[in-house]
Amino acid sequence: MFKLNLLQKNRTFRYGVPMLLLIVGGSFGLREFTQIRYDSQKIRRKLDPSLEAKVDVERQKVILEEEYEKIKVVNLDEWKNIRGPRPWEDSRDYQEQQRSGQNKEH
Repeated sequence: MFKLNLLQKNRTFRYGVPMLLLIVGGSFGLREFTQIRYDSQKIRRKLDPSLEAKVDVERQKVILEEEYEKIKVVNLDEWKNIRGPRPWEDSRDYQEQQRSGQNKEH
């Protein structure tokens, strides 16, 4: 009984041990909750097998040489970099201004 009273008055035992238990227990609890999150995302991400087959076929169709031939045809000498509108600018007005600026130059 005497030792129990001493432990209750000890600051390390009274505040430190519960804090350590909270930190260690919390990390294990968070691990379980995040695992549930990732498992649910994995389930949602699964595609219908027929749709997945179509996606895989489209991925296989891309051949490096074919893409190179497409890029060779493009005229890069007349290419102009046009920046997009800033958040505070009206995007439609800015796009019209850019388009009219392009038409005047050509």
